[in-house]
Amino acid sequence: MEKANIKKVVLAYSGGLDTSIIIPWLKENYNDCEVIAVSGDVGQGSELEGLEAKALKTGASRLYVEDLTEEFLTEVGFEAVKAGAKYEGEYLLGTAIARPIIARRLVEIARKENADAICHGCTGKGNDQVRFEMAIKAFAPDMRVIAPWREWNIKSRDEEIDYAEAHNVPLKISRETNYSKDKNIWHLSHEGLDLEDPMNEPQYDKEGFLEMCVAPWNAPDEPTYLTIHFEKGVATAIDGEKMSAKPLLKRLNELGGANGIGLDDLVENRLVGMKSRGLYENPGAAILYKAHQVLETITLDRATMHYKELVAVKFAEILYDGYWWTPLRESLQAFIDKTQETVTGDVRIRLYKGNIFPAGVCSPYSLYDEEVATFEADEVFDQKDADGFINLYSLSTAVYAKMKQRNGI
Repeated sequence: MEKANIKKVVLAYSGGLDTSIIIPWLKENYNDCEVIAVSGDVGQGSELEGLEAKALKTGASRLYVEDLTEEFLTEVGFEAVKAGAKYEGEYLLGTAIARPIIARRLVEIARKENADAICHGCTGKGNDQVRFEMAIKAFAPDMRVIAPWREWNIKSRDEEIDYAEAHNVPLKISRETNYSKDKNIWHLSHEGLDLEDPMNEPQYDKEGFLEMCVAPWNAPDEPTYLTIHFEKGVATAIDGEKMSAKPLLKRLNELGGANGIGLDDLVENRLVGMKSRGLYENPGAAILYKAHQVLETITLDRATMHYKELVAVKFAEILYDGYWWTPLRESLQAFIDKTQETVTGDVRIRLYKGNIFPAGVCSPYSLYDEEVATFEADEVFDQKDADGFINLYSLSTAVYAKMKQRNGI
């Protein structure tokens, strides 16, 4: 579609640096097209304050603020916990988790508004461009997508600030505090500036740097105990109080953040091929992952647990790489849901200075049999049975060793 034919654009709008300057840029470069801004509320809190006035002032015709937090958590976030999905073993996928739901809503609004295109502010170096566009194609395969970072001549965040100042776009950042951040109820990421050098320690003690957590060494000297109840792998209550997803994770963020839980300093492999360093704050999510893993230790059999660990790696890659709205994700999720049918019970944990310690676990579906596992005398396990088991289990090893002996190897 030619630029002249684009009359109305739906913009994924956060109010951050990138999307703030995209509104005037679109109007300048796409024949003064109408720009409809859409902000997905996924729990970024104060970042939404004053957003409508800012969007309208910079040229948008209107702003949709869509509360997507509950569906973001129930449809994607808590599914990642059920899967045990951590990208490269550590990253809790806070940015990736939100994208499928936001992108779906972008398409819904674009259709409602009869828009000619959807625009996003993702850079050509990042993962989010793939995540957004994969999701858009899943729901509107013929929709034109505009990605300014792949078109304009702006090369850096400093140049973005220059453009904003020249076009009277109000900003909440300065050149000195211009970390690239992504915030939602699941996490807060920090990238750029001093963090671009992996030798630089994050400025944990700098005022205003951490927003969801305190540094572990600044956490209270007394531990915090809590009990999380799960139903089929999904957290449903804290200390006996039933909660829906949003207030539950908010409460865990408060408890975890106060105890310095969930700070991750990672260098990860981006989908586009480069390595990227980020500092992540995810206190509530870290608690959920740990508590869920503890519950699975008594409710999943060995073979299922070990195979599920393999699936978790692939499930994390699916989320990270933008493949959420695909048959593969649906198929793997069906397997995961089956494994979670007995993952019901209570997990008691102790939070202390950045650490999550298991403090007790129980389930009506527990496979832990104290009578079998005991080191004391028992009547249910005949230890002589281990002779035949080991002879069979080690048979191939013994045959191989004898062959080496015969041949002097």
